[in-house]
Amino acid sequence: QVQLVESGGGLVQAGGSLRLSCAASGVTLTGYGVGWFRQAPGKEREFVAAITRSGISTDYTDSVKGRFTISRDNAKNTVYLQMNSLKPEDTATYYCAAKYSSYTYYLTTQIQEYEAWGQGTQVTVSS
Repeated sequence: QVQLVESGGGLVQAGGSLRLSCAASGVTLTGYGVGWFRQAPGKEREFVAAITRSGISTDYTDSVKGRFTISRDNAKNTVYLQMNSLKPEDTATYYCAAKYSSYTYYLTTQIQEYEAWGQGTQVTVSS
């Protein structure tokens, strides 16, 4: 069973950058589409970004398009979320999640589709 561990969160000023990492163990991530989600206090968990098994396709929620980039290094069994031009409204706990699929181009934004989740990493953006 895939196990995921996020890292890279922290406190940053508005306009700054952070790179989150999602490292997998237990299995190789090459068979999994991976997504990033976030949850702010008092709010529901929401989709942020997703990437296909091969990394050939990605998807983003509108509020992060042009600022966040999801990528993966299958050799390192790791998926990244580069976050630039951060805003206070990006403050949340960020989670990565994985979904196995035999379909190379599989990608989903739906929380319920994902099979494995990390424990989360806190991102705080000060104004």
